[in-house]
Amino acid sequence: MIAQIEGKLIHLDSDKAMVQVGQICYEVLVPGYLASLLGGKIGQPIVLSTMEYYEGTPGGGNLIPQMVGFISTGEKDFFKRYTSVKGIGIKKGLKSLALPIATVAAAVESGDEKLLTALPGIGKRLAQHIIAELKGKLVTFAADAEPAKAKDESTLEGFQIEALEILIAWGEKRNEAAELINLACKKHPQIKSAEELVPLVYRIKQGIEV
Repeated sequence: MIAQIEGKLIHLDSDKAMVQVGQICYEVLVPGYLASLLGGKIGQPIVLSTMEYYEGTPGGGNLIPQMVGFISTGEKDFFKRYTSVKGIGIKKGLKSLALPIATVAAAVESGDEKLLTALPGIGKRLAQHIIAELKGKLVTFAADAEPAKAKDESTLEGFQIEALEILIAWGEKRNEAAELINLACKKHPQIKSAEELVPLVYRIKQGIEV
């Protein structure tokens, strides 16, 4: 099992990084908050703590090996505990971590159901289940993890985080998208859905809406 990878970051999407090690290039799946942190490191050397898993059904004969990356072994350990909760697999776990792990761990420890339900793919029932399963087990992660936050992202509401993920999927940088979302909502506080917010963000970016 590959436990760590060190190489040059040559490409980055909202859910995966391409890391070149010598003549070999590895595709590494990453959570959203980490994609944000790596945004300015294209062409630079990086080190990721990694874990591997096989995607697919054992009986189907089509198992695909996948590698998942984190900035530290501590964050990898958090992810293993997080995905041990019934209803959170590897893919859902990665997609849901749009905020830093320290923030998510602190929300679990404080029973902050509202913040957890704002994460992509985490509904109210699953948020309650996460708190019930993990509260009291994530104190170290909440206290010691110190990843950088995207500007103002921890204050976004559910529909704003949904809009943020849409904008990132369409090629926008996380920090810039978060700032545009905050600006759009200050100008139009009546907006309460991602469907309304995303087009408005683009109008502001293009100078059509001021």
